Amino acid sequence: MAIIRTARDNGLLDAIDAIAPEILEGTVWRAVRDGRDPVQCSAVGGRWDDRTFDVLYTSTTADGAAQEMYFHLSRGQPVIPSQVRYRLFELRAALSSALNFPSLANLQAVGLQTAGFGQLSCAERGQEYPRTQEIAEAAYFLGRDGLIVPSARSGWPNVVVFCDPAGPEAVEVVNDRGLIDWTQWRKEPFGY
Repeated sequence: MAIIRTARDNGLLDAIDAIAPEILEGTVWRAVRDGRDPVQCSAVGGRWDDRTFDVLYTSTTADGAAQEMYFHLSRGQPVIPSQVRYRLFELRAALSSALNFPSLANLQAVGLQTAGFGQLSCAERGQEYPRTQEIAEAAYFLGRDGLIVPSARSGWPNVVVFCDPAGPEAVEVVNDRGLIDWTQWRKEPFGY
């Protein structure tokens, strides 16, 4: 299905262009279904991609990555299905022109209504995702290679890698930390 793009918001482009890009080099974390390549990019239409470019969603902490996945797995279910197996990966990321939005106030400055950030149900995401996707698409259009943004699920920032401008060498696997035991993790978070 072809994506129909509306005209870009010139005010948003100017606001994004005025933010100095940052270098990000360091550890990020990702929880993925067992057997999936942890650095496989995709365009899923999530909070920070409008399906027109590939991204890799990561977190700055292991617990942040687990919290993001736990939310999606448990959404609408009282118990996570026992056959669902996810692995935790420690990755190394190297971005040369990431945009850092260290707080919701920074996102509000570029037009995001932040009062319900991360609190809306999946069915209500249409009230939030269009603007976050516009922010990401504007950054991508301006040649940035990723975003550092507040997480909607945890207190730790997420790093969203824009795969094409970042290049295949931008993220590499450092360590496979193994299968996540969701019951144990809820009692005792990873701490790294």
